[in-house]
Parts: sequence; structure tokens; C-alpha cells
Amino acid sequence: MELVAHVVFIAIAFYALQALKLEEMVKKGRIFQARILFILLTIALGSIVAQFFLSLTRWSQQLPYLI
Repeated sequence: MELVAHVVFIAIAFYALQALKLEEMVKKGRIFQARILFILLTIALGSIVAQFFLSLTRWSQQLPYLI
């Protein structure tokens, strides 16, 4: 479940980050480095969001035990 969640949210982050124009913020001739940065940002954002939703799911499953 966790692996699937991470892959799905990384794909969603990749799709969402494509809306940004990173080419304008990158120095000329640094295309390869910009692509690596884009990939790392995608993985980081997707993993953070996946971890949040997995934690939220775990917490919501534990709610009945608190009452």
C-alpha cells in the first residue's frame, strides 16, 4: 500500500510541477541540472504528500480506540 501511494503521489507531483516554467529560472546551458532538480523536486514533493496521507489514514483508523 505504501509503495503504491508513493508512486501515485510522485506521478501527481510530476504532473503538477509541469505547470511551472523552470526554464526561465535556470541559467542557460544548465538544462541537464535543471532536469535533475525537477526530478528531485518531484520525488520529494510526492513522498511528503504520500507520507501525509498514509499518516492521516493510520490516525483515522486509530480514532475508535480513543473513545
